This record gives sequence, structure tokens and C-alpha cells, in this order.
Amino acid sequence: ELAELEGAGEALDALEARRDKLQQQYAKAADVLGASRRDAATRLAAEVGALMGELGMAGGTLAIELEPAGGGDPDPQGRERCELLVSANPGQPPRPLRKVASGGELARISLAIEVATLGKDTVGTMVFDEVDTGIGGAVAEVVGQKLRSLGTRRQVLCVTHLPQVAAQGHAHLQVSKRSDGETTATLIKALDGAGRQAELARMLGGLEITAATRAHAKQMLERAQAG
Repeated sequence: ELAELEGAGEALDALEARRDKLQQQYAKAADVLGASRRDAATRLAAEVGALMGELGMAGGTLAIELEPAGGGDPDPQGRERCELLVSANPGQPPRPLRKVASGGELARISLAIEVATLGKDTVGTMVFDEVDTGIGGAVAEVVGQKLRSLGTRRQVLCVTHLPQVAAQGHAHLQVSKRSDGETTATLIKALDGAGRQAELARMLGGLEITAATRAHAKQMLERAQAG
């Protein structure tokens, strides 16, 4: 005990020297990480902004702001925190995505981010809901194409009411409800080729399904699978 007490000053000096060395190493690593983040933020914002236009948000932009992390102590996440800022319409200043995006916009921006970063993460399964809110026609088909491209590398589940999106799927599951007056059950049925055409025709035609509607559904499915 006496030896430890007599050597306490030297031990403290050694610890302080080690601490200073580690602080320098951390500062260097944090600087490298921060520079990499700034470069990636610029490229990702540009790619996602271009995809937002394709997904029905023409003129929309995404900005990635790197804010200083609170506190001065070393942090495993580095010295910055990331905030996604979005402007969904021309002329609107970017605001935090978590505060201003609607459900449909958030789903489509998430889709744009996933497409832009495809192959750069380890996420195995993605679920998209409301991705088709407020869109239709050609934009809906583009959304379906982007989802299909993700599906070549990931398992992608998408809840949709649009035939343009449903036609692009590698598989189609029909969800329905049945009730006997006392209980209600949710049923999920995997559709084959004929079943998919019939379901797409129903989504296209509503109550009245004509030969033209069925032909359109067949054409949509064939075009999607060929692409």
C-alpha cells in the first residue's frame, strides 16, 4: 500500500498522458468521419432529391444537416448528429422531415433513400405502407418500379390499393376480411397468374369488370414482369 501511495503521482501522470493521446486519436478519427459524412450528405441529398421528383414530388428537395453533438466528451457516434430536412413543394423552406412529412410523403422519401443507398446497408426486409397515398397514373407506375428494383436485393412488403404498384410485385398477396356476425377473420391468399390478373382487373374496374378491363390488367402484368 505504501508503494502504491508513493507512486501515485507518477501513475496519475501516466494516466493523463494516455488520456491526452487517446483524445488526440479520437479527434483525428472524428475529423475523418465528419469529412466523410459531409461528402456523403451532399451526394445523398442530390440523389434523393432527383428520385423525389420521379416519385411525384416535383421540385421537392432533401437537405442533410450535420449538427454538433451535445457535450464535449468523446462519443462513439462522432461529433455530429444528422437531421433530415425536406421541402416537398417548390418555394417552401426545408424543415425537419420528422415534423412536416405526411404519411405518404414519408413513405416515398423513405423509398427514395432506400433506392439511393441500395447495397450499402444490411437491412433484410422493408415494409412500405401508404407509399401510394396521393398519387396515381405514371407516378404510381414509377413507384412500383422502384419497389420492384428494391425487391431484387431485399425482401420488400408493400401494402397498396393501386394496380400500377401491385402489378410490379414479384408476388401478390390478397388480403380480405370475413365475418360470421360474431367474429371477424383476416385472410391472406397468394395469387397465381390468373388470380393476379383478376385482382388487378378488380382494382382497375371497381364494381363493373369488362373485357377491356381484364385485357388492361393482363397487359399491365405482362409489361411489369417483362421489365
